[in-house]
Amino acid sequence: MAKHTFLPEGANFVQTVQPLRIGGKSFDRADRLEVLNPSDGKPLATIARAGRDETGAAIAAAKAAFDDGSRTTMSAHDRGRIVWNLADAIEDNVEALAQLDTLDNGKPHEKARGDVEWSARHFRYFAGWPDQIEGATIPVSTPDRLKYTRISPVGVCGLITPLNYPLSMASWKLAPGNTVVLKPSEETSLSALYFADPALEAGLPPSVLNVIPGYGRDAGAVLAAHDHVAKIGFTGSNNVGRHIVAASTGNLKKVSLELGGKAGNVIFEDADLDRAIPGAFWANFGNNGQSCMAGARLYIHENVYDQVRDGIVALAKGISVGPGLDQPGHDLGPVINERQMTKILGYVEGAVAEGASILTGGTRQGREGWFILPTVIDAVEDRMTIACEEVFGPVLTLHRFNDDADVVARVNATPYGLAVGLWSRDITRLRRMADALLAGTIWVNCWGETDAASPFGGMKQSGYGREMGKDAIELYSETKSIWLA
Repeated sequence: MAKHTFLPEGANFVQTVQPLRIGGKSFDRADRLEVLNPSDGKPLATIARAGRDETGAAIAAAKAAFDDGSRTTMSAHDRGRIVWNLADAIEDNVEALAQLDTLDNGKPHEKARGDVEWSARHFRYFAGWPDQIEGATIPVSTPDRLKYTRISPVGVCGLITPLNYPLSMASWKLAPGNTVVLKPSEETSLSALYFADPALEAGLPPSVLNVIPGYGRDAGAVLAAHDHVAKIGFTGSNNVGRHIVAASTGNLKKVSLELGGKAGNVIFEDADLDRAIPGAFWANFGNNGQSCMAGARLYIHENVYDQVRDGIVALAKGISVGPGLDQPGHDLGPVINERQMTKILGYVEGAVAEGASILTGGTRQGREGWFILPTVIDAVEDRMTIACEEVFGPVLTLHRFNDDADVVARVNATPYGLAVGLWSRDITRLRRMADALLAGTIWVNCWGETDAASPFGGMKQSGYGREMGKDAIELYSETKSIWLA
């Protein structure tokens, strides 16, 4: 297959160190991140790695920008215009950003481009918010007092984003406003670093956006504990989320967490199987299973079990797996690194050892890059490790059920609560089930729908706080209560 040859102008990722972005300027340092291309395992990029000192400098720059009175006196119209211009900046650079995410993450170019275009729409939605954010005048029991509220930015925000949707996850946290220090995943930092420059050209004041790739033990730990950081927005693993919460107690900063998931997806006997089978397949295998909302546990009513199982397996066997920049494109790319590939295949081996059966996949594809064939596992019991722990890869487990109340209990029997899917024609059943399920998002006869106006987040150990929509404005702001005598 022919490959794209485009790279952003002047970018030689291996030979030229990609610098940090602090205070509107570029900074190199001796410590580096060496990033490998997941499609071939070869060096892709050399990136300056932020340590504790650089993270502190980025926080200081963001605080200076927040303390600068020009932001608080800027009109709502002008703030909205800047956010709108950021969407323009993404669209003007859509091809560069998409190819960077494809190179970094490995996902098919078409999917990466869709992610980048979605990010621009996300900024456009939030561009409409600044002149819609209103306080309230409140009648109180003392008539000679004027009582009103004012909505203010929360302060410096430390934003820590994951590897699976590099620019999209950053846009979720950047668009609601505030001065920020963004620590993208050390695996997939290129699009965030690249975006920092057109963001300045779009009118974003220097120091409002600081981008510092680095390890969690250094950059992330400083953000979580620093007294000048008022808010942490984190998407990632449960273990890291717990460390962030513990570190945040020093100044009791606000924290929002979007953590792991082990989503259940339920196909009832009356479902439209022409929709449900491909829908359930892509619910898990979309983004190569590298998604906290992947529908990794598929519960199938016994009356349609064989038909659904066979349909899922047929789709898995027909999938094309390969490098994201190949043309024509593939359906799935590699997983992020060799360590994750080994971990995923270890889960599959463990499932077989516990008594499950591999229907298709379960092995590495080729010897170059970190490709795993789409894997479907049958005869899975809910107690098995692979049914309980987040695999974060292209692995789907099948589970048989025959009773509505039973399947609700089984889907809920997990420490996670990010998402659930339901496939049925019975609206009464669907409403009853949706009320009983413990998840932040419930998709009915669809999967993965998101919109900038719709809140997204988890319950239980999938985190707290909601991103997108009005909820995100509340997440990144504070309400002042003001009395005038």
